[in-house]
Amino acid sequence: MPKHVLCVITDGFEEIETITPVDLLRRAEVQVLIAGLRPGPVTGRSGIRLVPDVALEEVTPEAFDLLLIPGGPGVKELRADGRVAALAKEFHDGGKKIAAICAAPLVLHDAGLLDGRRFTSHSSTWEELPDAEDERVVEDGLLITSRGAGTALDFGFALVEYLAGEAAVDEVSEAIMA
Repeated sequence: MPKHVLCVITDGFEEIETITPVDLLRRAEVQVLIAGLRPGPVTGRSGIRLVPDVALEEVTPEAFDLLLIPGGPGVKELRADGRVAALAKEFHDGGKKIAAICAAPLVLHDAGLLDGRRFTSHSSTWEELPDAEDERVVEDGLLITSRGAGTALDFGFALVEYLAGEAAVDEVSEAIMA
């Protein structure tokens, strides 16, 4: 049975941090649903527009195995809204993994999920997240975190490995010549 990932984006999302892991996961036959914070198209930090599959209010969290939160300037809106932090807490409390890249670990901080955990994030967040490690990808318990756009491929492969296994990583890696 295929695994299911919920990816939440809003205006200002980082395109590379969204598309790269979503593409790798789909190549590994993981089902990914992209939800917008609000209905309708969203525009990324570099002006690329995406039409999410659904609006967040249409999502049933129980149907998913992993929550994916891309970074970018839109993280400010995700934090102000609060629903994604609550969703992250719900996933965590239900024993499900949460993946956050770039500034998105700030949402995990808001949810109270970083205390006592190893994690990484974009250097621009280090004042608020002084315990962030300067690593490309950090996995600790139910959290998978990554630094930013430049680590999106590593991050995506970590998600593929968790959800589909090492053989899927090898197959997708060979297909894209990584």
